[in-house]
Amino acid sequence: MNTIKLFESKNIRSVWNEADEKWYFSVQDVVSILTETVDAKDYIKKIKKRDLQLNNNWGTICPLVEMVAGDGRKRKIQAADTKGLLRIIQSIPSPKAEPFKLWLAQVGSERIEEIENPELAIQRTRETYKLKGYSDEWVEKRMRSIAIREELTEEWSERGIKEQKEYAILTAQISKATFGLTPSEYKEVKNLKRENLRDHMTDLELIFSMLGEASTTAIVKTQNPKGFTENKKVAKQGGDVAGNARKELEIKTGEKVVSPTNYKVLEEKKQKRIK
Repeated sequence: MNTIKLFESKNIRSVWNEADEKWYFSVQDVVSILTETVDAKDYIKKIKKRDLQLNNNWGTICPLVEMVAGDGRKRKIQAADTKGLLRIIQSIPSPKAEPFKLWLAQVGSERIEEIENPELAIQRTRETYKLKGYSDEWVEKRMRSIAIREELTEEWSERGIKEQKEYAILTAQISKATFGLTPSEYKEVKNLKRENLRDHMTDLELIFSMLGEASTTAIVKTQNPKGFTENKKVAKQGGDVAGNARKELEIKTGEKVVSPTNYKVLEEKKQKRIK
């Protein structure tokens, strides 16, 4: 996994796209580092000539994105997100590209195994959180929150919710009623970009998040709303249940549930203690 951190290299220009919620990286910079070539543009031409399928989809994989050039001026250059870069790396016959190719093969193999045995996905998710340093107690809450979320989305799907945008709006409705913040607003509080918001929640935040979605699921099952509009009303009702409980706790404790604390801050504190 450390090899993937190549994308975070200071030698690779990158820019965050707020609309797509993705990082875009300079293709030329990545190719230069992986091939150690003095002429990345020429090498890219050779890649495209060898890989016709990649060449045919080059415009989609590598859109022009404005970045700061070596002279300090902003120019539009060929860039790609992580998925696009991994596709390009597949066509680079370089020893430095091999770790990425091996990693892709491993991920693909594990994904096939998880399709055949879904329990493996749950086990690996739990192991990944623990390897990142999360406590056992937090991990169990996070795993439970995933199960609750899946149950809710299944209920929505059975009642006519199909589009990803609709799921996002309903989720935002629950979050707004529960915490007074939409997920995007919540990320700003925690200073997050592409990171998963729930992976940066405290125990209490996770508990109220689960309460909001579990309450919505229970109301959906009893009221049986149909379509987006009706489910949006129920989403607010479910969120209100958790929101009222949150407000009551805040009155009793005198402390806010929503916290700017995120996993990155906790990890930094952990590393300082180790040192």
